[in-house]
Amino acid sequence: MLEIAAGLLIIAGAFFMLVSALGVLRLPDLFMRMHAATKAGTLGAALVLFAAALLFGQLAVSIKAVAVFLFLLLTAPVAAHVLGRAAYYAGVELWSETVLDELKDCYDRTSPQHGGPVMDRAGKIGAESRPRGDC
Repeated sequence: MLEIAAGLLIIAGAFFMLVSALGVLRLPDLFMRMHAATKAGTLGAALVLFAAALLFGQLAVSIKAVAVFLFLLLTAPVAAHVLGRAAYYAGVELWSETVLDELKDCYDRTSPQHGGPVMDRAGKIGAESRPRGDC
């Protein structure tokens, strides 16, 4: 019975990883591709890790599976966010049918600082250089 449950979890995890890979291949722009890779890929990996912990039934394997899952859960969204912001700053175009660009008024993409915080020589952030609004 335990093997069946683990097998189902592995199949479900593989399905989500397949969906993630298809999303990376088929979605129209970088930002949507990163979203697919981050969300579905993390869920797929979590299901496979949970299946391994369940199947092996050893404390050491379970602790390692949980540690890897927590690492993925904490790093994947942060990495996607940082890469997305860097791509936006670099001028990567949004999909032509994108309805809302929430960062459009937050950053000046023509300036070297992109409207982000600028530090003076004392290491303090100037108030006039902070992003506008809820950015």
